Amino acid sequence: MTDKQEQIRSRIWLEEAEADNPFAAQACYCSGYDVYADILPKATWAEYIYLLFTTERASPEQAQLLEKLAIAIANPGLRDHSVRAAMNGGVGGSHAAACLMAALGVGAGQLNGAHEVRLAMKSWQQCKSDIKKWCQWLTTYSQQARKQEEEQMDAWQAMAHAPGFDPHGNHCAQPVRQTLDCLTAISPGDALPFLNKNRAELEQASQHPLAMSGVAAAALIDLKLDPAQGEMLYLMLRLPGAAVHALEQQQYGWRDYPFFGAALKIEDDPGPVPNT
Repeated sequence: MTDKQEQIRSRIWLEEAEADNPFAAQACYCSGYDVYADILPKATWAEYIYLLFTTERASPEQAQLLEKLAIAIANPGLRDHSVRAAMNGGVGGSHAAACLMAALGVGAGQLNGAHEVRLAMKSWQQCKSDIKKWCQWLTTYSQQARKQEEEQMDAWQAMAHAPGFDPHGNHCAQPVRQTLDCLTAISPGDALPFLNKNRAELEQASQHPLAMSGVAAAALIDLKLDPAQGEMLYLMLRLPGAAVHALEQQQYGWRDYPFFGAALKIEDDPGPVPNT
């Protein structure tokens, strides 16, 4: 009688061990496809990421949509809180992992963050492409959010604005409109075309302009991802901008960083260290 061998269950990934090294894989399969023999030489990054998340092969339209979405949100920019968190880490001398964790922690939230995208995707599941349902949901969102917060405990507080819309804006920002137009033109789904066609009416109902998080949520719905998958992928896709801005500020140093330099006063400051 032999002991039952412990195995990790995964429908995504299968590995075959090397004959002389059980700690190294001889072959890796993702949803049945040989990663290093077939996917690596033949697939694009977007096709592989889609396969990982969905266990299905992306259509050419889905792969193109995912690639363009990744470009649109790769660098949220200096005004974004998650990027600023990474910049703070970089200029303060934090290690790479700490900078990215700072970006993930801040970017996980409900102000253009990943949890907002998750909630926006849930609203797509509820309202679909029904403009009446959307307007009713957006008009009464604040009341619904407060009621839900009272009825159940959650790590997240109720949002003060409808997810996917910008609570600080007076009109839809140009990059948001440009991204929506670009993604709508290539989307194989219904969410992005519906959003583009009815944006003005939806903004009026929510009393806020559409945000990039709202465009991303619609794109992820058109990619047939569920809210949990969309939340995770959104977190990943926004990291490149956080990374490069952290590296850039690390090179500049804290003296050229307006949020640190003005608040720090050093007695007997020896000045910059000379290059050696």
